[in-house]
Amino acid sequence: MIRVLVAKPGLDGHDRGAKVIARALRDAGMEVIYTGLHQTPDQIVDAAISEDVDVLAISILSGAHPTLVPRITSLLRENGVDDMLVLLGGIIPDDDIPLMLEAGVHQVFGPGTDTGDIVEYIRQHVGERSNGPK
Repeated sequence: MIRVLVAKPGLDGHDRGAKVIARALRDAGMEVIYTGLHQTPDQIVDAAISEDVDVLAISILSGAHPTLVPRITSLLRENGVDDMLVLLGGIIPDDDIPLMLEAGVHQVFGPGTDTGDIVEYIRQHVGERSNGPK
């Protein structure tokens, strides 16, 4: 079963989208852990590692992604995590997407993305990264 951690870093207090994604992934048969609001990068990475997830799905609406996302991906690398699929969703300006990909995010999903597309992306890419879901 594919395991996904849905994380809300920083001071962003809006989590409706994160909860919609979590529900869609659960409905698709994935195991989903939701960290709740106001998590630090360290808390998110600790949870992702301790929960042994295949996917880290970060949701940001606050505009803090240029600071928080590179810190999260850096902490993953510092902890030797190189096989976790890192996804980013929320309000990410088009100009910032290349920066997020360069920081180590594998895909960015913006507002209005069909949840089925996210499910399919995860299924395809977790299989490619680990030769099949755990």
